[in-house]
This record gives sequence, C-alpha cells and structure tokens, in this order.
Amino acid sequence: MVSRRALSACMVALCAATPIVAQSIQPSPVLTLDQDRVYAASAFGKRVQEDLQKQSADLSQENRKIEAALEEEERRLTVEREGMSAEEFQKLAVDFDERVTGIRRAQAAKTESIRRQAEAERVRFFEAAFPVLLELVEETGAVAILNNSAVIFSVRQIDITDAAIERIDAAIGASPRPVDPGPLPLPRPNPEGAETIDDTDDSSTDN
Repeated sequence: MVSRRALSACMVALCAATPIVAQSIQPSPVLTLDQDRVYAASAFGKRVQEDLQKQSADLSQENRKIEAALEEEERRLTVEREGMSAEEFQKLAVDFDERVTGIRRAQAAKTESIRRQAEAERVRFFEAAFPVLLELVEETGAVAILNNSAVIFSVRQIDITDAAIERIDAAIGASPRPVDPGPLPLPRPNPEGAETIDDTDDSSTDN
C-alpha cells in the first residue's frame, strides 16, 4: 500500500512536470484565440509594424522630395519657355508629363509593395506559429482552436491568447527580414550651369 508521504511526493513531481499552460488553461475540447491580438502583441508583429511604419514614413519623405523637385523643374520650364520655339517647348512639356506619370506610378508601386509585405509577413507569422499552437492543443487535450471573433460566448479559461503570445515569442522572436525598396526614378537633370537638384537618398553615395 502506498504511503501518504509517497503519494504526496508523486503529486509534487507530476505538478512540476506539467506545463504551465496546462495549469492556467481549463481543459476543453475547444480553445479560443484572439488572432489579431496574437499577431499585434507578439514580438514578430511589433517588429513588422515598426518596419512598415518606418518604410511608410521614408516613402512619404521621398514623395515630398520628388514633388518639390518636379515643381521646381516645372517652374524652370515655364521660365525657359520664353526663349524656345513652340515646338521645342512642346517636346519638353510632353517629356516632363511622361516622366511625372512614370515617377508617380513607381511611387504608387512602392506603396503597394509595403501593403503586400504587410500581408506576407502576417502569413509568415502564422505559418511559423502553427507548431506552437499545435503544442497548446496537444497539451490541453483540445481538438480545435477557434478565432474568438467567430465565438458568441466562451469562458475565459479556454482562451489561450496570452499563452500563445508567450510561447510564440519564445519560439520565433521578432524574426527580422531585410527589405530592399528598389531604385528611385529621377526627374530630368537641370541644363548645364544650372543648380542640380539631387533626389537620390544621400545614404546611397556613402558606400
């Protein structure tokens, strides 16, 4: 017959071997998860948000710089028009309009690239998080995890959002990835002797 002291020691050992999540989450065939918060509050999601905010801010600054350069070029063309024939000016005006359209299209493509990157990073996060969520399912004996946005009512004990964030952070961290924004289209160079307007990123000349 097992003594009370031996049984107590056995229970202590079992508790020590049981994962923390099993103690804090009620065993249930179904678990709930705040999918948006898991992503936004994770180290990975925070890093992505910071990266995208910086890229968006840099792109906005780049756009303002380009617009200022194009406005200056347009003013210069207006002044130069007095010394040109109508044919010469028309040719320059058409060239200017075509380049403005091309530059703005390229900048819009960069904005779209940032949006696509945001979507791709979210997909990448949940692909990396899947094994962690699977572990939580196995440890709690559940058969499914539901996004709590689709759940009308549930008890708090079956929500694994906080546990998932902690586990995912430990497993994948911020997982940074370098981003190459690509080259920047430039406005037409100034005529010889005129002041040059540099629209390139100063950091590109340091290498």
